[in-house]
Amino acid sequence: MQTGQAEALLPLVSQVLSAAGVALSDLAAIAVGTGPGNFTGVRISVSTARGLALALNRPAIGVTTFEALAHPLSRPATVAIPAPRGQVHRQTFTADGPLPAETTPGEAPAPDPALLVTAIAEIAAQRLGTPQPRPAPFYMRGPDAAPPRDPAPAILP
Repeated sequence: MQTGQAEALLPLVSQVLSAAGVALSDLAAIAVGTGPGNFTGVRISVSTARGLALALNRPAIGVTTFEALAHPLSRPATVAIPAPRGQVHRQTFTADGPLPAETTPGEAPAPDPALLVTAIAEIAAQRLGTPQPRPAPFYMRGPDAAPPRDPAPAILP
């Protein structure tokens, strides 16, 4: 979608849950893909997941696109996703854990959304019951926009 993601997300969540015969209150946690990905889409999904988790008093569990792609693979494994300007974002996972993500020239196929959703849900289920940080967007580079001149508002705990 080019625009309207924020307006479409919660009705889509409602449709998916209804089709599965599940209510929001039935969920044990809220899983969310944290990127890298579309800047606006990642911000919308992470903020929606955190809001739902807060409203439902459930944990929110973030999973990066790299973690989701590497989930079914044996280690060591390197996964890559397309990036702007003829580049790819890639990350290598070893038996000891992930190495830092990097951006390099190249091409990569777009990940299958259904496979990503399944992997994100499976990883979140594995993490359920363990302390998790609040989901936050995983950005490979800073935003193109300049920061505002006004001071940021205080964030309440």
